[in-house]
Amino acid sequence: MREALAGLTVRGRAFLAAGVTAIVCAIVLDQSTLSRVGVLLLALPLITVAVLSRNRYRLTLVRTVTPQLVAAGQPARVSLTLANDGIAPNGVLLLEDQVPYVLGTRPRFVAEGIGQGWRHSVTYQVRSDVRGRFEIGPMSVRIGDPFGLVELGRTFRTTVPLTVTPRTVALPQIPLGGAWTGSGDNRPRAFATGSAEDVTVREYRRGDDLRRVHWRSSARVGELMVRREEQPWQSRATLFLDNRVTAHRGQGIASSLEAAVSAAASIAVHLTRRGFAVRLVTATGEEPGSAWHLRGADLNAGPLLEALAVVQPVHQARLETGWLAEGAHGGLTVAVFGGVEPVDLPVLRRMQHHAASAMAVAVDVDAWVGAAPGAAATRLLGQQGWRAVALHPRDRLDAVWQELAHTSTHVSRGTARGAEREVV
Repeated sequence: MREALAGLTVRGRAFLAAGVTAIVCAIVLDQSTLSRVGVLLLALPLITVAVLSRNRYRLTLVRTVTPQLVAAGQPARVSLTLANDGIAPNGVLLLEDQVPYVLGTRPRFVAEGIGQGWRHSVTYQVRSDVRGRFEIGPMSVRIGDPFGLVELGRTFRTTVPLTVTPRTVALPQIPLGGAWTGSGDNRPRAFATGSAEDVTVREYRRGDDLRRVHWRSSARVGELMVRREEQPWQSRATLFLDNRVTAHRGQGIASSLEAAVSAAASIAVHLTRRGFAVRLVTATGEEPGSAWHLRGADLNAGPLLEALAVVQPVHQARLETGWLAEGAHGGLTVAVFGGVEPVDLPVLRRMQHHAASAMAVAVDVDAWVGAAPGAAATRLLGQQGWRAVALHPRDRLDAVWQELAHTSTHVSRGTARGAEREVV
């Protein structure tokens, strides 16, 4: 009852005030007709409060977002299904879904005629130009009477996540060195010891065809062993993204960091489609959930894009190198750098030494804030044995990626442009 009284609208409070005033005036002026009007004005909001306070309504909400993983600039559809599982009617519903401001305005709906077994569905679209992970909901509900005298507020607790991934660009096919790096079942074993049969069998796994069981090896080992099928070696690539605050310039979606994240996302999709098992490494080390063994052979870049969607700038002076000691030498390393300082050279040298092939896209951070384009990053990377090209604000990523195939380890596109400007 107390909650219902607190939910009186301006109209309901005006009715109460008018009713009390009419009754007082009727007593002073000795007008019985006016007193009856005052009682009616006073009783109407009080009766409405009593009815709504005793109304044991049960509202259920089902919210779905399709798809839950969407690229920046692409819309997603939110479907709402609201039902009344209570016995008594609930009057008029005023619905408002809580949506982060980057996804658009908060949708509002009005539902009337809500009786027992009532069910209503509605859809709306959200779209974001900013990458990230957002929560849609909860929904707030205002239950009112037909006269607009009382409104009661309720809020559902459930929310649904929506992940907005960076924009990606289709990249052309270029030669990638260090592609074939064996691991797991796909890695051939040495024939230094034992017979050929010993190196072409493995442990039985659930789902293996029993016709592949190698009984001689099974008897010798004491457990079921199956013959290996000839498979191509697994291609592995490390995608490195420098997300340090000191390595980038600009703010918001127009910053060099956002350009670097978009480039890394495009490269991740490209490598995955070419059959690489890709892991993501940032300035703080390997990103959780993007390890090679979680990629499998499904050629799905979704987990990588999800990790890139929530990458944030970090206040860190030096690059983390712990991930370099976790794996063996070899494989392809593709890095997306911002500004490169001399203090980073030892790490860059180690990264290049651990990779069979090291390629880099260096975002020209000076050009991103309106300064003259520079070639310091590509020059330093080339001196450390990297094949590097510069990415300027107006450059097309697919053209830069194509030019990376023709770049040597000592002469970079950024360096050539710098020398050209000096001649002019």
